[in-house]
Order: sequence, then C-alpha cells, then structure tokens
Amino acid sequence: MAESPEQSEFTSIAERTDKLKQGHVPAKEECNPSGLHPFAGYPPKSIPKGLPFRLKENLELVDWTGRAILEYMRGYIPANQPPILEWLQIDLLRWLYMTQHFESRFKGLVGTSYKLKEACQRLGYHRTSNLGAALRYLA
Repeated sequence: MAESPEQSEFTSIAERTDKLKQGHVPAKEECNPSGLHPFAGYPPKSIPKGLPFRLKENLELVDWTGRAILEYMRGYIPANQPPILEWLQIDLLRWLYMTQHFESRFKGLVGTSYKLKEACQRLGYHRTSNLGAALRYLA
C-alpha cells in the first residue's frame, strides 16, 4: 500500500501528479496521460468528452477521502500530512491564478519552456510561442 495517493502505482492520480511535477499545466491535452479522460470542468448543457469536473476538485476529493478513511484502512492519509497541493509543491496563489486566467495567458501551445521550444522546433516555428508566459507561470 502506498504512503500517499501520488505514490500509488497504476492510478490516474499518480499519472496526473507525475505530469504536474514535471511542470505540466492541467490543460485538456496536457494532463490526460495514458488515454485518461481529460477534465472538462463544468460543461454548459451537454457533457463533452471528459470528466465533468476539474483536476483540482479531483485532487481535493482524493485528499478529503483519504483523511476520512480510518487509520488502519487502505488509502488513509494522516491528518498532519499537508494538503495535496502542498505535497506536490504547487504554490497555491499561482495555482489559483492559473485556474482562473489560463485561457487569457496562453494562446496555442502550453508547457514548460523546454517543452515549448522542443514543440516549436518540431513544428518548424521560427519563434517560440508563449515562452514568456511559460517562464512566468510555469517555472
């Protein structure tokens, strides 16, 4: 049994948190490794392809559930363990800002500066799009 949700093997939480630790922002394409459905947020009328809630809510639900489980049971998270964003070393203010302003800060490609440069080179672009935003918000 893993010590924490992100250390558990073969779970969507482990795969998604690995992506986050590598500097990936939870955009639809960025955070659905191994064919996992993307998080769709709150769909207006019809449910699009994807889970009808946000990644942050899923992480919070896993965290809350682990704390509600009895100590001797599988999946238990100790009360003194920091909240999930803290375990992942994700700054809360940066996280909140990005979840509220993501689309206005990024147009087109999104990723760490290294991944952006790699993708732009592969696509034959002469300049790296969104490099400033990546360095500012995803560093």
